[in-house]
Amino acid sequence: MKLAWSDDDARFADEVRAFLDESLTPDLRSAGSRMTSVYADYETGMAWQKILHRKGWVAPAWPVEHGGRDWSITRRYIFASELAKAGAPPVSPMGIGMCGPVLIGYGTDEQKARYLPRMLSGEDFWCQGYSEPGSGSDLATLTMSAVDDGDSFVCNGHKLWTTHAAVANWIFCLVRTSTEDIPQKGITFLLIDMTTPGVEVQPIISLSGEHIQNHVFFTDVRVPKANVVGPVGKGWTVAKYLMQFERGGSVAAPGMKVRLQRIAAMLKAEFGAAPDLDGEGRALLSQLAEVSTQVDALEAIESTVMSKLSGGEAPGVESSILKTVGTELSQRITEVALAAAGLYAVAHQPHAVAAGGPTPGFVPPNDFSAVGPGYSHTVAAKYLNDRAGSIYAGTNEIQRNIMAKALLGL
Repeated sequence: MKLAWSDDDARFADEVRAFLDESLTPDLRSAGSRMTSVYADYETGMAWQKILHRKGWVAPAWPVEHGGRDWSITRRYIFASELAKAGAPPVSPMGIGMCGPVLIGYGTDEQKARYLPRMLSGEDFWCQGYSEPGSGSDLATLTMSAVDDGDSFVCNGHKLWTTHAAVANWIFCLVRTSTEDIPQKGITFLLIDMTTPGVEVQPIISLSGEHIQNHVFFTDVRVPKANVVGPVGKGWTVAKYLMQFERGGSVAAPGMKVRLQRIAAMLKAEFGAAPDLDGEGRALLSQLAEVSTQVDALEAIESTVMSKLSGGEAPGVESSILKTVGTELSQRITEVALAAAGLYAVAHQPHAVAAGGPTPGFVPPNDFSAVGPGYSHTVAAKYLNDRAGSIYAGTNEIQRNIMAKALLGL
Protein backbone atom coordinates (compact mmCIF):
# COMPACT_ATOMS: atom_id res chain seq x y z
CA MET A 1 0.00 0.00 0.00
CA LYS A 2 1.51 3.36 -1.01
CA LEU A 3 0.86 6.36 1.18
CA ALA A 4 1.46 9.89 -0.05
CA TRP A 5 1.91 12.36 2.78
CA SER A 6 0.53 15.88 2.67
CA ASP A 7 2.86 18.76 3.51
CA ASP A 8 1.38 18.86 7.02
CA ASP A 9 1.94 15.13 7.45
CA ALA A 10 5.52 15.43 6.22
CA ARG A 11 6.15 18.20 8.76
CA PHE A 12 4.60 16.03 11.47
CA ALA A 13 6.93 13.15 10.53
CA ASP A 14 9.87 15.55 10.84
CA GLU A 15 8.58 16.64 14.26
CA VAL A 16 8.33 13.03 15.43
CA ARG A 17 11.83 12.20 14.20
CA ALA A 18 13.24 15.28 15.92
CA PHE A 19 11.50 14.34 19.17
CA LEU A 20 12.81 10.76 18.98
CA ASP A 21 16.33 11.93 18.17
CA GLU A 22 16.27 14.13 21.24
CA SER A 23 14.35 11.93 23.67
CA LEU A 24 15.45 8.35 23.02
CA THR A 25 18.46 7.76 25.21
CA PRO A 26 21.11 5.24 24.13
CA ASP A 27 19.81 2.82 26.77
CA LEU A 28 16.24 3.07 25.46
CA ARG A 29 17.37 2.60 21.84
CA SER A 30 19.47 -0.40 22.84
CA ALA A 31 16.58 -1.98 24.75
CA GLY A 32 14.21 -1.41 21.83
CA SER A 33 16.54 -3.01 19.29
CA ARG A 34 17.28 -6.02 21.51
CA MET A 35 13.72 -6.86 22.55
CA THR A 36 12.64 -10.50 22.40
CA SER A 37 9.06 -10.08 23.67
CA VAL A 38 6.07 -8.04 22.55
CA TYR A 39 6.49 -6.28 25.92
CA ALA A 40 9.38 -4.24 27.20
CA ASP A 41 10.52 -4.96 30.73
CA TYR A 42 8.75 -2.84 33.35
CA GLU A 43 11.62 -0.42 33.98
CA THR A 44 12.28 0.26 30.30
CA GLY A 45 8.60 0.62 29.41
CA MET A 46 7.93 3.00 32.28
CA ALA A 47 10.99 5.13 31.53
CA TRP A 48 9.76 5.63 27.96
CA GLN A 49 6.14 6.16 29.02
CA LYS A 50 7.14 9.02 31.31
CA ILE A 51 8.97 10.73 28.43
CA LEU A 52 5.97 10.33 26.13
CA HIS A 53 3.65 11.55 28.87
CA ARG A 54 5.63 14.75 29.31
CA LYS A 55 5.29 15.32 25.57
CA GLY A 56 1.57 14.49 25.65
CA TRP A 57 2.02 11.62 23.18
CA VAL A 58 1.52 8.60 25.40
CA ALA A 59 -2.07 7.91 24.21
CA PRO A 60 -2.41 9.37 20.69
CA ALA A 61 -5.64 7.47 19.99
CA TRP A 62 -7.50 8.81 23.06
CA PRO A 63 -9.81 11.82 22.82
CA VAL A 64 -8.18 15.13 23.69
CA GLU A 65 -10.50 15.70 26.66
CA HIS A 66 -9.08 12.56 28.32
CA GLY A 67 -5.43 13.39 27.73
CA GLY A 68 -5.00 11.96 24.24
CA ARG A 69 -4.24 13.57 20.89
CA ASP A 70 -7.08 12.21 18.75
CA TRP A 71 -4.67 11.94 15.83
CA SER A 72 -5.82 11.05 12.35
CA ILE A 73 -5.17 7.62 10.85
CA THR A 74 -2.23 9.05 8.90
CA ARG A 75 -0.58 10.60 11.93
CA ARG A 76 -0.97 7.45 13.97
CA TYR A 77 0.60 5.44 11.20
CA ILE A 78 3.46 7.93 10.86
CA PHE A 79 4.03 7.87 14.63
CA ALA A 80 4.09 4.05 14.74
CA SER A 81 6.43 3.93 11.75
CA GLU A 82 8.89 6.41 13.24
CA LEU A 83 8.84 4.63 16.61
CA ALA A 84 9.70 1.36 14.87
CA LYS A 85 12.44 2.90 12.74
CA ALA A 86 14.02 4.57 15.76
CA GLY A 87 13.96 1.36 17.78
CA ALA A 88 11.81 2.80 20.57
CA PRO A 89 10.60 0.31 23.19
CA PRO A 90 6.82 -0.14 23.50
CA VAL A 91 4.60 1.15 26.28
CA SER A 92 2.59 -1.53 28.06
CA PRO A 93 -0.80 -1.83 26.30
CA MET A 94 -2.76 -3.17 29.26
CA GLY A 95 -3.80 0.21 30.59
CA ILE A 96 -3.52 2.70 27.76
CA GLY A 97 -4.40 0.33 24.91
CA MET A 98 -7.07 -1.81 26.57
CA CYS A 99 -8.53 -0.71 29.91
CA GLY A 100 -8.31 2.97 29.00
CA PRO A 101 -10.52 2.73 25.89
CA VAL A 102 -13.02 0.64 27.89
CA LEU A 103 -13.23 3.29 30.61
CA ILE A 104 -13.67 5.98 27.98
CA GLY A 105 -16.46 3.95 26.37
CA TYR A 106 -18.19 2.43 29.43
CA GLY A 107 -16.80 4.06 32.58
CA THR A 108 -18.56 6.57 34.78
CA ASP A 109 -17.36 10.16 34.99
CA GLU A 110 -15.89 9.37 38.40
CA GLN A 111 -14.00 6.34 37.05
CA LYS A 112 -12.60 8.33 34.14
CA ALA A 113 -11.47 11.14 36.43
CA ARG A 114 -9.86 8.73 38.89
CA TYR A 115 -8.15 6.17 36.65
CA LEU A 116 -7.32 7.76 33.30
CA PRO A 117 -4.81 10.43 34.48
CA ARG A 118 -2.90 7.89 36.60
CA MET A 119 -2.95 5.44 33.70
CA LEU A 120 -1.35 8.03 31.44
CA SER A 121 1.30 9.05 33.96
CA GLY A 122 2.19 5.46 34.86
CA GLU A 123 1.29 5.94 38.52
CA ASP A 124 -1.09 3.03 38.00
CA PHE A 125 0.30 0.05 36.08
CA TRP A 126 -2.33 -2.40 34.87
CA CYS A 127 -2.57 -6.09 34.07
CA GLN A 128 -5.40 -8.16 32.60
CA GLY A 129 -7.27 -10.89 34.50
CA TYR A 130 -9.15 -12.96 31.94
CA SER A 131 -7.82 -16.51 31.46
CA GLU A 132 -8.33 -19.19 34.09
CA PRO A 133 -7.03 -22.77 34.38
CA GLY A 134 -10.21 -24.15 32.80
CA SER A 135 -11.25 -21.09 30.84
CA GLY A 136 -8.95 -19.65 28.22
CA SER A 137 -10.32 -19.38 24.71
CA ASP A 138 -13.86 -19.98 25.98
CA LEU A 139 -14.08 -17.13 28.47
CA ALA A 140 -17.78 -17.70 29.00
CA THR A 141 -16.85 -20.68 31.19
CA LEU A 142 -14.88 -18.59 33.70
CA THR A 143 -15.57 -19.38 37.35
CA MET A 144 -13.87 -16.67 39.43
CA SER A 145 -16.72 -15.64 41.71
CA ALA A 146 -17.75 -12.20 42.91
CA VAL A 147 -20.41 -12.53 45.58
CA ASP A 148 -22.61 -9.53 46.41
CA ASP A 149 -21.97 -8.32 49.95
CA GLY A 150 -23.55 -4.91 50.43
CA ASP A 151 -21.33 -2.18 48.98
CA SER A 152 -18.71 -4.72 47.86
CA PHE A 153 -18.14 -7.94 45.98
CA VAL A 154 -16.14 -10.70 47.65
CA CYS A 155 -13.96 -12.36 45.01
CA ASN A 156 -12.47 -15.86 44.94
CA GLY A 157 -10.69 -17.51 42.03
CA HIS A 158 -7.54 -17.99 39.99
CA LYS A 159 -6.35 -16.10 36.91
CA LEU A 160 -3.29 -17.14 34.91
CA TRP A 161 -1.06 -16.05 32.01
CA THR A 162 -1.36 -12.60 33.58
CA THR A 163 1.34 -10.46 31.97
CA HIS A 164 3.40 -8.29 34.36
CA ALA A 165 1.11 -9.03 37.33
CA ALA A 166 4.21 -9.11 39.53
CA VAL A 167 4.76 -5.37 38.96
CA ALA A 168 1.16 -4.18 38.40
CA ASN A 169 -0.80 -2.37 41.08
CA TRP A 170 -4.20 -2.72 39.33
CA ILE A 171 -5.87 -5.53 37.42
CA PHE A 172 -9.05 -5.46 35.33
CA CYS A 173 -10.90 -8.76 35.69
CA LEU A 174 -13.82 -10.66 34.33
CA VAL A 175 -15.67 -12.23 37.25
CA ARG A 176 -18.83 -14.26 37.66
CA THR A 177 -21.54 -12.43 39.58
CA SER A 178 -24.34 -14.88 38.77
CA THR A 179 -24.91 -18.35 37.31
CA GLU A 180 -28.42 -17.75 36.03
CA ASP A 181 -29.41 -17.79 32.35
CA ILE A 182 -26.65 -18.22 29.74
CA PRO A 183 -23.06 -18.00 31.05
CA GLN A 184 -22.29 -14.72 29.25
CA LYS A 185 -25.02 -12.89 31.20
CA GLY A 186 -23.45 -13.60 34.58
CA ILE A 187 -20.07 -11.95 33.90
CA THR A 188 -19.03 -8.55 35.28
CA PHE A 189 -16.04 -6.32 34.42
CA LEU A 190 -14.29 -5.38 37.67
CA LEU A 191 -11.26 -3.24 38.58
CA ILE A 192 -9.22 -4.66 41.48
CA ASP A 193 -6.42 -3.05 43.47
CA MET A 194 -3.55 -5.58 43.52
CA THR A 195 -2.59 -4.49 47.05
CA THR A 196 -5.95 -5.65 48.43
CA PRO A 197 -5.62 -8.38 51.10
CA GLY A 198 -6.12 -11.83 49.57
CA VAL A 199 -4.41 -11.14 46.22
CA GLU A 200 -1.38 -13.40 45.64
CA VAL A 201 0.89 -13.49 42.56
CA GLN A 202 3.05 -16.48 41.57
CA PRO A 203 5.39 -16.57 38.53
CA ILE A 204 5.06 -18.54 35.29
CA ILE A 205 8.35 -19.05 33.41
CA SER A 206 8.05 -19.03 29.60
CA LEU A 207 9.81 -21.19 26.99
CA SER A 208 12.39 -18.45 26.52
CA GLY A 209 13.19 -18.48 30.25
CA GLU A 210 11.56 -15.13 31.03
CA HIS A 211 9.27 -14.28 33.91
CA ILE A 212 6.57 -12.18 32.24
CA GLN A 213 3.36 -14.15 32.89
CA ASN A 214 1.92 -15.03 36.28
CA HIS A 215 -0.73 -16.83 38.28
CA VAL A 216 -2.95 -14.51 40.33
CA PHE A 217 -4.95 -16.02 43.20
CA PHE A 218 -7.88 -14.25 44.87
CA THR A 219 -8.99 -15.38 48.33
CA ASP A 220 -11.91 -13.48 49.87
CA VAL A 221 -10.82 -10.28 48.13
CA ARG A 222 -13.23 -7.45 48.91
CA VAL A 223 -13.79 -5.04 45.98
CA PRO A 224 -16.05 -1.96 46.11
CA LYS A 225 -19.00 -2.01 43.74
CA ALA A 226 -17.84 1.40 42.53
CA ASN A 227 -15.12 -0.55 40.67
CA VAL A 228 -17.61 -2.22 38.31
CA VAL A 229 -17.28 -0.95 34.71
CA GLY A 230 -20.59 -1.04 32.87
CA PRO A 231 -23.68 -2.73 34.33
CA VAL A 232 -23.33 -5.70 36.68
CA GLY A 233 -23.78 -8.88 34.63
CA LYS A 234 -22.93 -7.13 31.34
CA GLY A 235 -19.18 -7.65 31.47
CA TRP A 236 -19.27 -9.88 28.39
CA THR A 237 -20.32 -6.90 26.28
CA VAL A 238 -17.61 -4.72 27.83
CA ALA A 239 -15.00 -7.45 27.32
CA LYS A 240 -15.87 -7.88 23.64
CA TYR A 241 -15.40 -4.15 23.18
CA LEU A 242 -12.00 -4.30 24.87
CA MET A 243 -10.88 -7.32 22.85
CA GLN A 244 -11.42 -5.40 19.62
CA PHE A 245 -8.81 -2.89 20.79
CA GLU A 246 -6.52 -5.64 22.12
CA ARG A 247 -6.64 -7.48 18.81
CA GLY A 248 -6.81 -4.58 16.42
CA GLY A 249 -6.17 -1.25 18.09
CA SER A 250 -2.57 -0.76 17.00
CA VAL A 251 -0.37 -1.20 13.95
CA ALA A 252 2.21 -3.98 13.57
CA ALA A 253 3.29 -3.61 9.94
CA PRO A 254 5.84 -0.77 10.49
CA GLY A 255 7.67 -2.79 13.14
CA MET A 256 7.59 -5.88 10.95
CA LYS A 257 9.16 -3.92 8.10
CA VAL A 258 12.05 -2.95 10.37
CA ARG A 259 12.49 -6.60 11.35
CA LEU A 260 12.56 -7.60 7.69
CA GLN A 261 15.28 -5.02 7.01
CA ARG A 262 17.35 -6.53 9.81
CA ILE A 263 16.93 -10.03 8.40
CA ALA A 264 17.94 -8.78 4.97
CA ALA A 265 21.13 -7.38 6.52
CA MET A 266 21.66 -10.68 8.32
CA LEU A 267 21.33 -12.61 5.06
CA LYS A 268 23.86 -10.34 3.40
CA ALA A 269 26.30 -10.84 6.28
CA GLU A 270 25.84 -14.61 6.32
CA PHE A 271 25.50 -15.41 2.62
CA GLY A 272 26.84 -12.39 0.72
CA ALA A 273 25.23 -10.06 -1.85
CA ALA A 274 22.19 -11.20 -3.83
CA PRO A 275 23.96 -12.12 -7.12
CA ASP A 276 26.38 -14.41 -5.27
CA LEU A 277 23.93 -16.20 -2.98
CA ASP A 278 24.11 -19.99 -2.77
CA GLY A 279 21.03 -22.23 -2.81
CA GLU A 280 20.22 -21.79 0.88
CA GLY A 281 20.71 -18.04 0.68
CA ARG A 282 18.48 -17.72 -2.38
CA ALA A 283 15.77 -19.79 -0.70
CA LEU A 284 15.83 -17.58 2.39
CA LEU A 285 15.79 -14.42 0.27
CA SER A 286 12.74 -15.78 -1.57
CA GLN A 287 11.00 -16.46 1.74
CA LEU A 288 11.84 -12.95 2.88
CA ALA A 289 10.30 -11.48 -0.27
CA GLU A 290 7.11 -13.52 0.24
CA VAL A 291 6.79 -12.37 3.84
CA SER A 292 7.39 -8.77 2.76
CA THR A 293 4.42 -8.97 0.38
CA GLN A 294 2.24 -10.33 3.17
CA VAL A 295 3.31 -7.47 5.46
CA ASP A 296 2.17 -4.99 2.78
CA ALA A 297 -1.25 -6.70 2.77
CA LEU A 298 -1.41 -6.54 6.58
CA GLU A 299 -0.63 -2.83 6.41
CA ALA A 300 -3.66 -2.27 4.18
CA ILE A 301 -5.97 -4.00 6.68
CA GLU A 302 -4.47 -2.04 9.56
CA SER A 303 -5.16 1.21 7.73
CA THR A 304 -8.81 0.20 7.38
CA VAL A 305 -9.09 -0.49 11.10
CA MET A 306 -7.34 2.75 12.02
CA SER A 307 -9.73 4.63 9.77
CA LYS A 308 -12.66 3.17 11.72
CA LEU A 309 -11.06 4.13 15.00
CA SER A 310 -10.48 7.67 13.75
CA GLY A 311 -14.17 7.90 12.93
CA GLY A 312 -15.17 6.85 16.44
CA GLU A 313 -16.02 3.27 15.50
CA ALA A 314 -14.79 0.09 17.19
CA PRO A 315 -12.54 -2.04 14.94
CA GLY A 316 -15.13 -4.81 14.42
CA VAL A 317 -14.37 -8.19 12.87
CA GLU A 318 -11.28 -6.77 11.20
CA SER A 319 -9.64 -6.94 14.64
CA SER A 320 -9.84 -10.74 14.46
CA ILE A 321 -8.30 -10.66 10.99
CA LEU A 322 -5.47 -8.46 12.24
CA LYS A 323 -4.84 -10.61 15.28
CA THR A 324 -4.71 -13.82 13.25
CA VAL A 325 -2.70 -12.54 10.31
CA GLY A 326 -0.42 -10.38 12.45
CA THR A 327 0.60 -13.03 14.96
CA GLU A 328 1.10 -15.76 12.37
CA LEU A 329 3.07 -13.42 10.16
CA SER A 330 5.24 -12.40 13.09
CA GLN A 331 5.91 -16.07 13.80
CA ARG A 332 6.86 -16.58 10.16
CA ILE A 333 9.36 -13.71 10.39
CA THR A 334 11.00 -15.34 13.43
CA GLU A 335 11.30 -18.61 11.48
CA VAL A 336 13.14 -16.92 8.60
CA ALA A 337 15.41 -15.12 11.09
CA LEU A 338 16.15 -18.39 12.90
CA ALA A 339 17.15 -20.07 9.64
CA ALA A 340 19.33 -17.11 8.68
CA ALA A 341 21.14 -17.08 12.04
CA GLY A 342 21.95 -20.78 11.84
CA LEU A 343 24.10 -22.16 14.65
CA TYR A 344 24.47 -18.73 16.24
CA ALA A 345 20.87 -19.06 17.43
CA VAL A 346 21.67 -22.11 19.58
CA ALA A 347 23.30 -20.24 22.48
CA HIS A 348 21.02 -19.28 25.40
CA GLN A 349 22.23 -15.82 26.39
CA PRO A 350 19.53 -13.63 27.97
CA HIS A 351 22.22 -11.19 29.14
CA ALA A 352 22.73 -10.15 25.51
CA VAL A 353 19.09 -9.21 24.85
CA ALA A 354 16.35 -7.04 26.35
CA ALA A 355 13.84 -9.59 27.58
CA GLY A 356 10.32 -8.72 28.66
CA GLY A 357 11.14 -9.64 32.23
CA PRO A 358 13.84 -11.23 34.41
CA THR A 359 15.26 -14.69 33.59
CA PRO A 360 15.25 -16.57 36.92
CA GLY A 361 18.14 -18.94 37.49
CA PHE A 362 20.28 -17.73 34.61
CA VAL A 363 23.87 -16.85 35.54
CA PRO A 364 25.63 -14.78 32.85
CA PRO A 365 29.34 -15.21 32.13
CA ASN A 366 31.64 -13.17 34.34
CA ASP A 367 32.68 -10.88 31.50
CA PHE A 368 29.14 -10.67 30.06
CA SER A 369 30.52 -11.75 26.68
CA ALA A 370 28.12 -13.08 24.03
CA VAL A 371 28.47 -15.73 21.33
CA GLY A 372 28.09 -14.72 17.70
CA PRO A 373 27.41 -11.41 15.95
CA GLY A 374 24.98 -8.96 17.54
CA TYR A 375 22.24 -9.56 14.99
CA SER A 376 21.94 -13.20 16.10
CA HIS A 377 21.48 -12.60 19.84
CA THR A 378 17.72 -11.97 19.84
CA VAL A 379 16.73 -14.56 17.23
CA ALA A 380 16.10 -17.70 19.29
CA ALA A 381 14.49 -15.95 22.26
CA LYS A 382 12.19 -14.00 19.93
CA TYR A 383 11.26 -17.21 18.10
CA LEU A 384 10.33 -18.93 21.37
CA ASN A 385 8.44 -15.92 22.76
CA ASP A 386 6.43 -15.53 19.55
CA ARG A 387 5.01 -19.07 19.81
CA ALA A 388 2.48 -17.60 22.24
CA GLY A 389 1.28 -15.03 19.71
CA SER A 390 -1.33 -17.29 18.16
CA ILE A 391 -2.67 -18.14 21.64
CA TYR A 392 -2.86 -14.89 23.60
CA ALA A 393 -5.69 -12.36 23.11
CA GLY A 394 -7.93 -15.25 22.03
CA THR A 395 -6.48 -18.19 20.10
CA ASN A 396 -6.33 -17.89 16.34
CA GLU A 397 -8.73 -20.84 16.07
CA ILE A 398 -11.29 -18.76 17.97
CA GLN A 399 -10.56 -15.78 15.70
CA ARG A 400 -11.29 -17.92 12.65
CA ASN A 401 -14.62 -18.93 14.20
CA ILE A 402 -15.45 -15.23 14.72
CA MET A 403 -14.55 -14.42 11.10
CA ALA A 404 -16.53 -17.36 9.77
CA LYS A 405 -19.63 -16.25 11.69
CA ALA A 406 -19.37 -12.51 11.07
CA LEU A 407 -18.15 -12.48 7.48
CA LEU A 408 -19.39 -15.76 6.01
CA GLY A 409 -22.52 -16.32 8.06
CA LEU A 410 -21.44 -19.81 9.07
